[in-house]
Amino acid sequence: MTSVATDVLIVGCGDIGERVARLERSEGRTVAGLVRSEKSARRLRVAGIRPITADLDAPASLNNLPVKDAVVYYFAPPPDKGVTDPRMETFVSALTPSNLPKRIVLISTTGVYGDCRGEWVTEDQPPNPQADRARRRLAAETSLQRWSETSGVPIVILRVPGIYGPGYLPEKRLRSGEPVLREDESPFSNRIHADDLARICIAAARHGHPSLLYNVSDGHPTTMTDFFFRVADVLGVPRPPAVTMEEARRRLGEGMLSYLAESKRIDNRRMLEELGVELMYPDLAAGLASCFERCG
Repeated sequence: MTSVATDVLIVGCGDIGERVARLERSEGRTVAGLVRSEKSARRLRVAGIRPITADLDAPASLNNLPVKDAVVYYFAPPPDKGVTDPRMETFVSALTPSNLPKRIVLISTTGVYGDCRGEWVTEDQPPNPQADRARRRLAAETSLQRWSETSGVPIVILRVPGIYGPGYLPEKRLRSGEPVLREDESPFSNRIHADDLARICIAAARHGHPSLLYNVSDGHPTTMTDFFFRVADVLGVPRPPAVTMEEARRRLGEGMLSYLAESKRIDNRRMLEELGVELMYPDLAAGLASCFERCG
């Protein structure tokens, strides 16, 4: 790989990565995105992002990454199985002492807190992941923290809940008529609009305190059932049927049931106060209205 200097490298440059890239480029910074396929590379070229084709599952492809003095946004997901994240291990192993970034911003998940029985959760809450997908994310956090302590490169970890916005609405699920849990049994869930998340990532890169965790959320949790009902109303499709937990266990998939097994309300005060973020979509009503305008 021939290294060409860049101000920003986005590892796993999908939709959120492109949103971050647009913001960085609007401030005059050069942006490169690491993706695996030529199809994704073509998408980045169209967006004005220099593509770097490499594979976090193939360590040799990561030689000489253009990270020196760059801000790195790490958005790549862990593998689909297991309880660790070898991709993060591979990435940090590729960063040599003579080729270190200025800072790394990692997107993790609020799922690392596990089930908190509907209580409000701050960053002081000890992690207690109960699903393998969350255990993998916590493993990525731990690997990056250990590397940061050794390398001296500052990192900021963002624990992110469900993302919604254009392209993220569960329209297919709603149109299929798949049931939801009855509202009086439904857990609290939290969310952030995709555009706000991109701006929070930028704020973390500029203002985030090194080695701190930040909960990311609009600060207005509702039940998961309420979310599906509101999206259905905005899309103009029938609300899905609501069933008891007993029936849900028979009719819903393992993935959805794992989400229904956890309830928490995410406290976003540190994010607002320390990162200086003013949310464009501070609640679901504002965010869905905007999404409908943009989608419609």
